[in-house]
Order: sequence, then structure tokens, then C-alpha cells
Amino acid sequence: MKRLVILGGGYGGLRIIERVLSPDLPDDVMLTLVDRMPFHGLKTEYYALAAGTQPESHLRVPFPSDPRLTVKYGEVVGVDLDEQLVKFANGDNLSYDWLVIGLGCEDRYHGIPGADQFTCSIQSMSSTRKTYSAINCLDPYSSVSIIGGGLSGVEMAAELRESRPDLNVRIVDRGPSILSPFPKKLQEYASQWFIEHDVQLVSMASVTRVEEGVVYNHDQPLESDVIVWTAGIQANRIVRDLPIETDNIGRAKLNAYHQLPSHTNVYIVGDCASTEIAPSAQTAELQGEQVAQMLKIDIKGEEYPPSLPPLKHKGFLGSLGKKEGFASMGKVSLVGQMARVIKSGQLWLYKKHMG
Repeated sequence: MKRLVILGGGYGGLRIIERVLSPDLPDDVMLTLVDRMPFHGLKTEYYALAAGTQPESHLRVPFPSDPRLTVKYGEVVGVDLDEQLVKFANGDNLSYDWLVIGLGCEDRYHGIPGADQFTCSIQSMSSTRKTYSAINCLDPYSSVSIIGGGLSGVEMAAELRESRPDLNVRIVDRGPSILSPFPKKLQEYASQWFIEHDVQLVSMASVTRVEEGVVYNHDQPLESDVIVWTAGIQANRIVRDLPIETDNIGRAKLNAYHQLPSHTNVYIVGDCASTEIAPSAQTAELQGEQVAQMLKIDIKGEEYPPSLPPLKHKGFLGSLGKKEGFASMGKVSLVGQMARVIKSGQLWLYKKHMG
């Protein structure tokens, strides 16, 4: 019996499972999914849970049910690449013939003192629950600072403004504008939305330290009852601790087939993989498609193709509360209600398909 182990039931891991569990999967291959949670969490929507506009039940998708799939719950603490073992916090070990690591990302604090101690996170379901509790226990007129004006920070701030209009909300960003990787049209639209909805935008910021209840921007204090960190990510520590070559945020450098060059039976997918395109749920799914293709070739003992097609995003979608949003699809940029409808439709289709 040969064992394929997938660490992480996120967007990439589930896409691989979906594709590998095909009618032509040999009977001597056992597929095991390892995750901390008993369901797939819609991480792209964690901001809504934190803001209190979506219950956790709406962000859960059941794992696939198939007699060829075993789900093991546990906390992974390490991987021994040479011994081909996954190690768990309770002392268990799990052997593999092929391994896929899709454990996602963690917040990156850039060495800023106090940032890891005194800020809230929306990177995991458990941390998002704590953020929800912190925000929704605030008294009226309290202040919330969101550090980072990328997609996560913008969606978090907009959702919070609609959820708690009594709060003072600000976005603190190091760039001249929020959503700096996006087209200018989207930056301007989102900035105007925040101005009209009384959200303070602090641009060209430099967060020098964080203390309890205070963010220091250029060493000037910004009083904040809750501070939410959305100012960067890094690969999961399991990947950062591996004896492999990584990029500047700890993501594994891979060969052309999404494998570790030193251990080609190990694939890395999603936020743990160093790719030419930005990390996102879409990137993880695109990678997952190709990793599944390669695993099928491995299982059958066939020859690899000369190359794999480059990963290419179809576009990006973002929300500004429940009624407005923005979208970038190729050279086309959309703003307003239609963009929000498209995002809602995409989410509905994903949940319906995976469920």
C-alpha cells in the first residue's frame, strides 16, 4: 500500500483531493488528509466573521466524504524529509510515500516590537474567533486600528464599518494609497468609499512599535482599543523550519513541477510555495490543479511532461461591505454593486460545489 498524505485542508489541498480521487485511482493508494479543524474554513471570508457580519457556520465547508480518503486531525509539529515522516504534537508519526504541504501562512510582523503580542489576527479560524470577541465586546465610540491597507485590511475595515457604525475605525498603511497592488481606479474608488463612510486613512505610515492599546506611527501614538494586523504574511513555520531553500518570507523554492528539488516526492502548495504570482486562494487552487496532475503521473509511474503551463490569475474580487465591491479581471476593472454581486456569486458557487 502506498500513502499520499496532504497536510492542510485549504484551497490547494482540497483541489488536489478533488482531482486525485478520480475513478482511475489505483486500489493500492491510500489518501490521508491532515488538518487541525474538522472542516474547510473559507479563509477569504474570515474578515466577515471577525467583524460580526457572518456566523462561523457560514464559513465552514465539509471535507470530502470518500471511502478512499482518511481524515486525521492533529497539530503537525514537523516533517522529517529523509525518513518520510510527519510528526504530531501528541507524539504520533505518519509515514508517506508522497507528501503535499499546504499549511498556509502566518502573520509577518517585520520585527516590529510588540506587534505579535498586542495585535489581533485573521489568519486562522481560531485567531479570528478571538478577534471577533475582542471587537464585538467593545463599547460604543471605541477605536479600532487595522494595520495594513491590502485586500484583507480593506475588506476588514469596510465590513467593520457596516457592522459597528458606532466605532472609530482607521486603516494604517505604509503606502501612498490603500490597495497599492491594484489598478488606480480601484484604489481611488475604495479610498473614496472610506472617506464617505468616515473611516480614517493613515497613509505613508511607519509603525515603529506596538504596545497594549497603542500603535506608534513614526513614533507618534495612535490610541486603539483593538489593533488588527493585516500587514504581511510568511509561510507556515513547519516549512520555514525545513532544511530547504526558501525565499524572503520563508516560502519553499520549488522546481518546475512544484516539488522540493532535494525531495521530489514532496510537493508544496499555496502560501507555503514560492511562486511568481501573488499568494492567494486562487493561486493555491491553480497550483493544486497542476500538483494533482503530477501526482497522478507519479502514481502511474509515467514520464513527466516537458513543462507545465505558467500559473495565471483570472482576476481578483474584493468587497466593501455587503453592497459594494471592486474587481480586476485582466484589463477590466469593475467597481460598485456589480463587482459585489460577482464576488457573492463566486462564493456561492464554491460553497455549493465543495459542499
